[in-house]
Amino acid sequence: MPFQRVLIVADIEGSSGCWNYAASSFLTPEWANACADMTKDVQAVVQALLRAGVTDIIVKDFHRTGYNLLPEKIDHRARVDSGYALGPIPGMGDPGKAQAVLFLGLHAASGTDGFLPHTMTSRLAAVRVNGAPLSEVSLFASLLAPYGIRPVFFSGCPAACRQAAVGIPGISTYSIDKQTGPEGFDAQAWRQGLAQGALASLANHAVRPLDGNGPFNVEVFFRDGAAEALKAARRWRLEQCGDGVRFEIRDLPALFLTLSRICYLRPAWLPLLPLALPLYRLMGRAGLQWARHRLKRLPAPSF
Repeated sequence: MPFQRVLIVADIEGSSGCWNYAASSFLTPEWANACADMTKDVQAVVQALLRAGVTDIIVKDFHRTGYNLLPEKIDHRARVDSGYALGPIPGMGDPGKAQAVLFLGLHAASGTDGFLPHTMTSRLAAVRVNGAPLSEVSLFASLLAPYGIRPVFFSGCPAACRQAAVGIPGISTYSIDKQTGPEGFDAQAWRQGLAQGALASLANHAVRPLDGNGPFNVEVFFRDGAAEALKAARRWRLEQCGDGVRFEIRDLPALFLTLSRICYLRPAWLPLLPLALPLYRLMGRAGLQWARHRLKRLPAPSF
């Protein structure tokens, strides 16, 4: 029997409306348009799942501030979870009773080919685990594994899909080729294929929750070079190696936390996170409201 309780984790780089860096950035005209198209992508999948009888759908907005989707344009029977949470899953919050996770619109890993490739942030030139590039889908799937949630579907550029298939054996993928640009791209036809692929993946019981156990040897390289690596090494007591830092870690969920600290935090800030997170969510909501106002001045999109 297909899975009936589903979590959707949505990003913007691999969505149908993001065709350049500006469209993935915050408070740009391109980003506002990308938010609308990202919402249409998610809505297409949600509607297909509901028509097939899926009973419980949570949509996690997981790009930048966590406020990119327009919840009012997504079927109310699905719950859109915006913004980041401290727990129970760091960043994601509560996955409910989800049995399977669909990753929509993700991207390739830092230091690899693909459309806007990065791991956590574009300030990292590469993240390697046991010598191999690390993509975010592996980190996210490992966070969900203790809850028994199976990663059954992934969409993104071809390079991102190939990396997902290597990191999560058996996962179904559906690619979007962005090499030719948006001219001539049939978004409606692509969304139909996306929805069909996502629905078919719910019958895949062969994929298991991702085993994120190590230990792992990790190398993190910075685009700004040795000076930035030295700051990170001193700040978090890591070993510097030229333009990067390296360390050993026990599992992928612990690596997610460590990378989050390296990329976004300072040791002195950690006690302030419970206070800072609501302010960050407020910024995200304000930005999305700006996007709504901008979209109102454009011809009404069809949802």
